[in-house]
Amino acid sequence: MGAGFRARARFVLLGEGVVWFLMELGKKLIAGNWKMYKTIAEAIAFVDGLLPKIASFKNPLFLAVPYTALWPLHEKCADSRLQIGAQNMCDASEGAYTGEIAGRMLKEAGASFVLLGHSERRKIFGETDALIRKKLERALKDQLLPIVCVGETLQEKEADKSEEVLQSQLNALFEGLEWTGGEVIVAYEPVWAIGTGKTATVEVIEAMHVFIEKTTQQLLSVKPRVLYGGSVKPENADSILKLSNVGGLLIGGASLDLESFVAIAENGESFGSL
Repeated sequence: MGAGFRARARFVLLGEGVVWFLMELGKKLIAGNWKMYKTIAEAIAFVDGLLPKIASFKNPLFLAVPYTALWPLHEKCADSRLQIGAQNMCDASEGAYTGEIAGRMLKEAGASFVLLGHSERRKIFGETDALIRKKLERALKDQLLPIVCVGETLQEKEADKSEEVLQSQLNALFEGLEWTGGEVIVAYEPVWAIGTGKTATVEVIEAMHVFIEKTTQQLLSVKPRVLYGGSVKPENADSILKLSNVGGLLIGGASLDLESFVAIAENGESFGSL
């Protein structure tokens, strides 16, 4: 990544080839999550189409991709606004953990950030708050920017336990944690709105983001950036981004379609540059 971009995007070097994200809270961070989609060839074709469309962007754009695409896309995006990251990592630095991948391996492959605790990891693979806390600590040690996901299920929402669940998750993640610098990024992803086509109302999003921001700041003494993730589409992105306590978006399915992703990214960019 060129030094000029680092200065404009306000990244801070934390060792050789490592960046730590700093961004004014009034700006909007747009992050895509490809999940288990796109081969290397498909990923390169997508980014080939994306880079010209974001060439004039002042803000960074994040994209969490499959492990196989990390290095090819890192090489291709080295002097662009596009930051490439991973979707998961192990809580250990190395060892006999068949099928796992370490943070330092991700960093070497070109990742600058990592998603932790995504609802699909919790639901499908049984990841607990305790395990996600260990991964968070390891990400900080490995100098990867963590984007930590929290959110409640439909059953918990209907039982009026949303704040109780979020409080428990945030306590487990952040209580007693020494934050080692850079921006705290929490993604609120109501599980009942992921991949269902349902989107939380702006009133619900605002209330949950206020709660997450307040609770996290109490635990870490740092004001977090809170992203919203839950069936975000070009049609609803603007109304969500207009909320003052929404620091950006974590986009799933819409990030797989070039035109949809660009439309949302352009919307985020319209809120100002760094």
